[in-house]
Amino acid sequence: MSSDRAPLSAETVLAASADAVVGVDGERRVTVWNPAAERMFGWAAREVVGREPPFVPAELGSEFDAVLEQVRSGTSLSIVTRRVRSDGTVIDVRASASCVLDPDGGAEGWVLTFQPCENEAQVRAAAMERARLVRRLTDVVVDINADLSLKSVLDRISRSITELTGADAGGFVLLNEDRVELVSLTDLSDRLQGFSTPLETSLFGELLRSGKSVLLANEDTRGLQDLVWADLPGLHTIALCVSNVHGRPYGALYALYSERKVGHVELELLELLAAHAGVAIGNAMAYEELDLQRVHEQVVADSSADGIAVLDFGGRVRKWNRSAVELTGYPAESVEGRHPPFPLPAAHGEPIKHKLKDGRWLEILMARIPRTHEWVVDFRDITAQRALEEEQEFFLATTGHELRTPITVIHGFATTLVRKWSRLSPGSQREAVGTIADRSATLATLVERLRLGSDVSRGELNVDRIPFDLGELLERSVRAFRPLSEKHDMVLKTDDDLPTAVGDPLATGMIMDQLLDNAIKFSPEGGTINVSARVEDGEAVVVVDDEGLGLVPGDEDRVFGRFVRSGARGDRRRIGGLGLGLYIVRQLARAQGGDVTAQRRERGTRMRFTVLVHEDERPHQHPEPQETAKTSPSPERLPRQRSAPRGASRRP
Repeated sequence: MSSDRAPLSAETVLAASADAVVGVDGERRVTVWNPAAERMFGWAAREVVGREPPFVPAELGSEFDAVLEQVRSGTSLSIVTRRVRSDGTVIDVRASASCVLDPDGGAEGWVLTFQPCENEAQVRAAAMERARLVRRLTDVVVDINADLSLKSVLDRISRSITELTGADAGGFVLLNEDRVELVSLTDLSDRLQGFSTPLETSLFGELLRSGKSVLLANEDTRGLQDLVWADLPGLHTIALCVSNVHGRPYGALYALYSERKVGHVELELLELLAAHAGVAIGNAMAYEELDLQRVHEQVVADSSADGIAVLDFGGRVRKWNRSAVELTGYPAESVEGRHPPFPLPAAHGEPIKHKLKDGRWLEILMARIPRTHEWVVDFRDITAQRALEEEQEFFLATTGHELRTPITVIHGFATTLVRKWSRLSPGSQREAVGTIADRSATLATLVERLRLGSDVSRGELNVDRIPFDLGELLERSVRAFRPLSEKHDMVLKTDDDLPTAVGDPLATGMIMDQLLDNAIKFSPEGGTINVSARVEDGEAVVVVDDEGLGLVPGDEDRVFGRFVRSGARGDRRRIGGLGLGLYIVRQLARAQGGDVTAQRRERGTRMRFTVLVHEDERPHQHPEPQETAKTSPSPERLPRQRSAPRGASRRP
């Protein structure tokens, strides 16, 4: 006979249940509170749903947590305990707990049922014993968690088995794929340490197959003398319980008895201990993983080219990597526990620059680790970058100074011509226009020098390699520069058989013009400028000697850098210049296979310039004597050189 009635709903069953039923989610907040729970504990559903269960006495909080952890794997557990009502009175109940698993096997929540205990004397005695055991359990749990070394935690768990349950011996068996291994023991022979056996034939395997959390084995159920535990004389009972870590079986606690009997209290205590053991093992594993991660981080930090320091909340160094030692010169032992030997950024993520005592510059950046309240300081060597910034600042200042003079003169004379043209004599007009032309040429030379310096820095310098008459080129250069100074004598001396050179005649002319211009500029008191040329080791070597200010010791190679002005430092401001001339000269020389070097002399400076020679090395007869006195310039050369006395007279 069929019925048209609808099946009972879960809400109807919960409402009609005589037992108090409480649902708790993964965050341990109440989600279900049936009418029987309201009657038993005195709180209405609206008062407790969404809150943590209010009925757990403070002194039994650890017991409550242990029960929930124990049933996390899907098992159930029932204990006699005490709970508190809304009016503050305490009631004795039997509490049963089971776990609700999600599709992935994780704990989604718990279902708790409560029944009142009616035998008051029995309940009172049980409660007193439970309170004593809970205190012991609390002490044992504190001891287990006192160390984060996994080996130490396992040894403490083994000792706790005998202390808490009264067992005569104990051990912890680790699950390792299809085998189990005895990794810790108490009151047993040390020779059993590390014993391994197949999971399939072990008691642990039997326990896992049963789906329960605890197993009791004795002489009535199987022959214990065949087990490795028979090392304990008089062994008659073995109690074992699964210890889960993160919801998965990790191992089992074994309690061995040879003198006393085993009751439900010992089994409950073993279950509670197994639950706490799983938490302690999980913590120890997490710590070891964190420690391994820190070792890995240290390796990464030590391999970094940046200096890395980890600071505690107070700003003191906890870690100091190898690059930090190399960058600052401070070994780790001298800075750990102290503040860093440099200032720190005032704000998170804003870098600062700091100059060390040895002249190097650091860029320092700091970031906070919210979870640990530590700070990570990253610092790197930016000395080269800082030098480039200083070069750029110097370049801007120098270029502005060098360009301002001709522009001011041009502007002044042009303004004069515009305003007073009709009042100026033809001679004054020609003089003003000539000055404008002269200064315009100077300005064009400066701009060309900047353009050429930019080409060189980008590696876009193109030169030819063709045969040309080096002797004739030197003679033209010397002849052009002789009339530019009344204070200097310029002498040229070359070998009679000076061969044909191979290179770019325009670039070589620029090199010679710059060297001769420098020789005049950096010997303001006058003197003799000697230019000579000879062949050495298959190269033509041109030497320019002056009797001027000379070089500062150590500047022999530095003067070929960008924006560096040669000569004594005190005279550079007076002499002026962009500091690009020798930089361009060296690049031009090297681009055609030669080089330029500088050398300090007892008085003045020697510039040595090399250029390749033609394979035929044909001797060359100069059309004029090799050593000549100061003469007048040719008409066609003089105006050009006078228009740009401080710059290169030839452009590629």
